[in-house]
Amino acid sequence: MSKDLSRTLVLEMVRVTEAAAIAASALNGRGDEKAADAAAVEAMRTVLNEMPLDGVIVIGEGERDEAPMLYIGEKVGTGGPRVDIALDPLEGTTICARAQQNALAVIAVAEEGGLLNAPDVYMDKIAVGGGLPEGIIDLDKSVSENVTAVAEARGKKVTEMMVCVLDRPRHSQLIKELREIGCGVKLIGDGDVAGVINTTDRSGGVDMYMGAGGAPEGVLAAAALRCIGGQMQGRLLFRNDDERARARKWGITDLDRKYNMEDMASGDVIFAATGVTDGSLLEGVHRSVDGYITTETIVMRSKSKTVRRVKAQHVA
Repeated sequence: MSKDLSRTLVLEMVRVTEAAAIAASALNGRGDEKAADAAAVEAMRTVLNEMPLDGVIVIGEGERDEAPMLYIGEKVGTGGPRVDIALDPLEGTTICARAQQNALAVIAVAEEGGLLNAPDVYMDKIAVGGGLPEGIIDLDKSVSENVTAVAEARGKKVTEMMVCVLDRPRHSQLIKELREIGCGVKLIGDGDVAGVINTTDRSGGVDMYMGAGGAPEGVLAAAALRCIGGQMQGRLLFRNDDERARARKWGITDLDRKYNMEDMASGDVIFAATGVTDGSLLEGVHRSVDGYITTETIVMRSKSKTVRRVKAQHVA
């Protein structure tokens, strides 16, 4: 990926996520998750196919027989640098359908071979923001050990810590352990990409992210942390033999492997996210009475560590 073209692609990715966010927002609060997701997918695919790149979707809407557009293995772009693409045109379909906070349109682009081709299974995740000693978190350590280590490094008491966790029945034991050691727990309904990114905002009140969520979202979150700074580990979780077979199909041989952030997103990485609904990370799409649409996007690149927030006004 050439230096000049990389800079071009950074801003081009803003157009990609803006288009998806605007399309999904038209169905905000309508209660139809599939329609909102389909609108975002179609809009993102259209813009991607205008991009000066030779891209392959490594994390998308599913396998070809399950997803007519933006399926894993689909090629996009008009030609140019060979890149891997991970995307979630609507991260938080339920959030959007219910007009709740933190729905995003998300994409990550890396040099060819730079993104883990993660199957659509669960991934156990732990993440923290930047400025901490390398290796401070470890999935093989206990909840108490991880929280205590981060608290000490931050110069905080455990009782001053806040951990973000997806609000799911599968996390009942994790939540119990966190509260037993006196730690605060911020429960989110969906949107674990935003949850991981929020650990990088020291003013945001979230110190760590823990718990099991989608593996594709884990790769997207790792791509963001590569750009903005932080640490993350993930381990795939399999519920049955069918999920194990799917992992092997995508070239994963060590099913118990513990992935570091760099294992999931390596090389030069670009990450972009546009808010669909208002949230802790970004403002959502807003439509004015005079016919304009406003969007807010965060876009960043690992090579330069540049983080841009782009507020745009579009004609409806």
